[in-house]
Amino acid sequence: MNETNLTTQFKTEPNIGNRILAGIIDYVIICTFFFVYIYSFGEPNEDGGYTINGLPALVPILFWGIMTVGIEQLFGATLGNLLVGLKPVSIRKASGSQNFGETYKKLTFGQSLKRHLLDPIDMSFFGIIGIITINNTNQNQRLGDIWANTIIVKKSTAKKTIK
Repeated sequence: MNETNLTTQFKTEPNIGNRILAGIIDYVIICTFFFVYIYSFGEPNEDGGYTINGLPALVPILFWGIMTVGIEQLFGATLGNLLVGLKPVSIRKASGSQNFGETYKKLTFGQSLKRHLLDPIDMSFFGIIGIITINNTNQNQRLGDIWANTIIVKKSTAKKTIK
Protein backbone atom coordinates (compact mmCIF):
# COMPACT_ATOMS: atom_id res chain seq x y z
CA MET A 1 0.00 0.00 0.00
CA ASN A 2 1.52 3.35 -0.94
CA GLU A 3 1.56 6.50 1.19
CA THR A 4 -1.36 8.06 -0.69
CA ASN A 5 -3.65 5.15 0.16
CA LEU A 6 -2.51 5.22 3.78
CA THR A 7 -3.27 8.89 4.24
CA THR A 8 -6.92 8.57 3.24
CA GLN A 9 -7.60 6.54 6.38
CA PHE A 10 -7.09 9.53 8.69
CA LYS A 11 -10.30 10.93 10.22
CA THR A 12 -10.28 14.71 10.20
CA GLU A 13 -12.81 17.47 10.77
CA PRO A 14 -12.65 21.02 9.42
CA ASN A 15 -12.68 22.64 12.92
CA ILE A 16 -12.85 25.99 11.10
CA GLY A 17 -13.84 28.03 14.17
CA ASN A 18 -11.11 26.57 16.36
CA ARG A 19 -8.51 26.87 13.62
CA ILE A 20 -9.39 30.53 13.05
CA LEU A 21 -9.24 31.22 16.79
CA ALA A 22 -5.88 29.43 17.05
CA GLY A 23 -4.46 31.52 14.18
CA ILE A 24 -5.77 34.73 15.74
CA ILE A 25 -4.18 33.86 19.10
CA ASP A 26 -0.82 33.03 17.52
CA TYR A 27 -0.66 36.06 15.26
CA VAL A 28 -1.96 38.56 17.83
CA ILE A 29 1.00 37.54 20.01
CA ILE A 30 3.43 37.76 17.07
CA CYS A 31 2.09 41.09 15.76
CA THR A 32 2.01 42.61 19.24
CA PHE A 33 5.67 41.69 19.69
CA PHE A 34 6.51 43.14 16.23
CA PHE A 35 4.86 46.50 16.99
CA VAL A 36 6.27 46.81 20.51
CA TYR A 37 9.75 45.86 19.31
CA ILE A 38 9.73 48.24 16.34
CA TYR A 39 8.39 51.18 18.36
CA SER A 40 10.79 50.48 21.23
CA PHE A 41 13.97 49.91 19.24
CA GLY A 42 13.27 51.47 15.85
CA GLU A 43 14.34 54.90 14.73
CA PRO A 44 11.81 57.39 13.36
CA ASN A 45 11.93 57.70 9.58
CA GLU A 46 10.83 60.49 7.23
CA ASP A 47 7.50 58.75 6.49
CA GLY A 48 6.40 59.05 10.11
CA GLY A 49 7.04 55.39 10.90
CA TYR A 50 9.90 53.54 12.51
CA THR A 51 12.75 51.64 10.91
CA ILE A 52 15.06 48.93 12.18
CA ASN A 53 18.21 48.14 10.21
CA GLY A 54 20.97 45.57 10.43
CA LEU A 55 21.01 42.61 12.80
CA PRO A 56 18.25 43.98 15.06
CA ALA A 57 15.89 43.61 12.08
CA LEU A 58 16.26 39.82 12.42
CA VAL A 59 14.76 39.76 15.92
CA PRO A 60 11.11 39.83 14.76
CA ILE A 61 11.81 37.05 12.24
CA LEU A 62 13.47 34.94 14.94
CA PHE A 63 10.54 35.59 17.26
CA TRP A 64 8.11 34.43 14.54
CA GLY A 65 10.16 31.25 14.08
CA ILE A 66 10.21 30.54 17.80
CA MET A 67 6.48 31.22 18.23
CA THR A 68 5.47 28.99 15.32
CA VAL A 69 8.02 26.32 14.47
CA GLY A 70 9.89 26.31 17.80
CA ILE A 71 6.87 25.97 20.06
CA GLU A 72 5.30 23.45 17.67
CA GLN A 73 8.45 21.33 17.94
CA LEU A 74 8.67 21.62 21.73
CA PHE A 75 5.00 21.15 22.64
CA GLY A 76 3.49 19.49 19.57
CA ALA A 77 1.37 22.55 18.67
CA THR A 78 1.51 26.33 18.64
CA LEU A 79 0.09 28.23 21.62
CA GLY A 80 -3.13 28.91 19.73
CA ASN A 81 -3.62 25.26 18.81
CA LEU A 82 -2.82 24.16 22.36
CA LEU A 83 -5.41 26.56 23.79
CA VAL A 84 -8.20 25.41 21.46
CA GLY A 85 -7.33 21.70 21.71
CA LEU A 86 -5.94 21.07 18.23
CA LYS A 87 -2.76 19.31 17.20
CA PRO A 88 -0.94 19.11 13.85
CA VAL A 89 0.31 15.62 13.03
CA SER A 90 2.17 14.00 10.16
CA ILE A 91 0.09 11.92 7.78
CA ARG A 92 3.07 9.67 7.21
CA LYS A 93 2.54 6.33 8.92
CA ALA A 94 4.37 5.97 12.21
CA SER A 95 6.60 2.90 12.14
CA GLY A 96 4.96 -0.04 13.88
CA SER A 97 1.53 1.60 13.82
CA GLN A 98 -1.43 -0.40 12.58
CA ASN A 99 -4.25 1.97 13.52
CA PHE A 100 -4.11 5.52 12.17
CA GLY A 101 -6.85 6.74 14.50
CA GLU A 102 -4.77 6.09 17.59
CA THR A 103 -1.17 6.74 16.61
CA TYR A 104 0.20 9.76 14.77
CA LYS A 105 3.74 10.64 13.87
CA LYS A 106 5.16 13.82 15.38
CA LEU A 107 5.91 16.64 12.95
CA THR A 108 9.48 16.98 11.77
CA PHE A 109 11.18 20.37 11.85
CA GLY A 110 10.85 20.57 8.05
CA GLN A 111 7.13 19.83 8.16
CA SER A 112 6.57 22.49 10.80
CA LEU A 113 8.58 25.04 8.82
CA LYS A 114 6.69 24.26 5.59
CA ARG A 115 3.32 24.63 7.36
CA HIS A 116 4.17 28.08 8.63
CA LEU A 117 6.00 29.42 5.58
CA LEU A 118 2.64 29.34 3.81
CA ASP A 119 0.76 31.11 6.65
CA PRO A 120 0.78 34.44 4.75
CA ILE A 121 -0.96 32.81 1.77
CA ASP A 122 -3.39 30.78 3.88
CA MET A 123 -4.31 33.82 5.96
CA SER A 124 -4.50 36.33 3.11
CA PHE A 125 -7.82 37.98 2.32
CA PHE A 126 -8.91 37.49 5.95
CA GLY A 127 -8.18 33.75 5.79
CA ILE A 128 -10.49 33.06 2.86
CA ILE A 129 -7.81 31.06 1.00
CA GLY A 130 -7.21 28.82 4.02
CA ILE A 131 -10.93 28.38 4.70
CA ILE A 132 -11.68 27.48 1.08
CA THR A 133 -8.79 25.02 0.99
CA ILE A 134 -9.81 23.40 4.30
CA ASN A 135 -13.41 23.03 3.13
CA ASN A 136 -12.44 21.60 -0.27
CA THR A 137 -9.81 19.00 0.59
CA ASN A 138 -10.58 15.45 1.70
CA GLN A 139 -8.51 15.80 4.86
CA ASN A 140 -9.44 19.41 5.66
CA GLN A 141 -5.94 20.72 4.95
CA ARG A 142 -4.83 24.24 4.24
CA LEU A 143 -2.04 24.89 1.72
CA GLY A 144 0.68 24.68 4.38
CA ASP A 145 -0.66 21.30 5.53
CA ILE A 146 -0.81 19.95 1.99
CA TRP A 147 2.80 20.96 1.30
CA ALA A 148 4.02 19.57 4.63
CA ASN A 149 1.95 16.33 4.54
CA THR A 150 0.19 17.17 7.79
CA ILE A 151 -3.34 17.29 9.14
CA ILE A 152 -4.95 18.96 12.14
CA VAL A 153 -6.76 16.73 14.62
CA LYS A 154 -8.42 17.32 17.95
CA LYS A 155 -5.90 16.78 20.71
CA SER A 156 -8.25 14.25 22.31
CA THR A 157 -8.26 12.24 19.04
CA ALA A 158 -4.48 12.01 18.90
CA LYS A 159 -4.16 9.64 21.83
CA LYS A 160 -0.56 8.85 21.16
CA THR A 161 2.14 10.52 19.12
CA ILE A 162 5.26 8.65 18.07
CA LYS A 163 8.47 10.59 17.47
